[in-house]
Amino acid sequence: MTIDEEKQQLRATIRRLSAQLPFRYREAADRAIARHLLALPEYRSAGAVFCFVSAGREIDTRPILDQTLADGKMLCVPLCVADGIMELRAIRNLEELFPGAYGILEPPADSPALSPDQIDLAVIPCVTCSREGRRLGRGGGYYDRFLAHYRGAAVLLCRERLLRQEIPFGVHDYPIPWVLTEAGLFEDGTPSRLE
Repeated sequence: MTIDEEKQQLRATIRRLSAQLPFRYREAADRAIARHLLALPEYRSAGAVFCFVSAGREIDTRPILDQTLADGKMLCVPLCVADGIMELRAIRNLEELFPGAYGILEPPADSPALSPDQIDLAVIPCVTCSREGRRLGRGGGYYDRFLAHYRGAAVLLCRERLLRQEIPFGVHDYPIPWVLTEAGLFEDGTPSRLE
């Protein structure tokens, strides 16, 4: 089996598991993840935050997006501009977002673009990941292309019940050293104390 086939198989498995997660668990886990993220020193010191806009069964990022704006930080969200390519666009209000590619809320095409080196903290989604930060995305390559050019702090969000030890990993995949779950922060696979 190729790495791509392994990834597709794991995505299907995680989609089934995710669909079976009780609503109360998802809600409690998402609240805890947001609380942990907003307590990170890297978040508190960040001037500009890049964060995905959640869709479907993804971790609810609305509390993170709302608080980032309330804290007066520059908030950037993805705008899909071509297959596998996204741009970082600044928004001032969540009301600016509208359904774009794949039905995911996106900023308007005329919103200000930022480069990866202008971002202090990137909040990255996944279908699943390991505690060591090996992530499995949806397969479009959007975030791997972003991570290839990004050198700032990055944190991967995943619910505990969707973590996996073994993640198929290819040459174009980028590990993320910080993984945040409802249980807390893991740095290179080791539990890290949240302040």
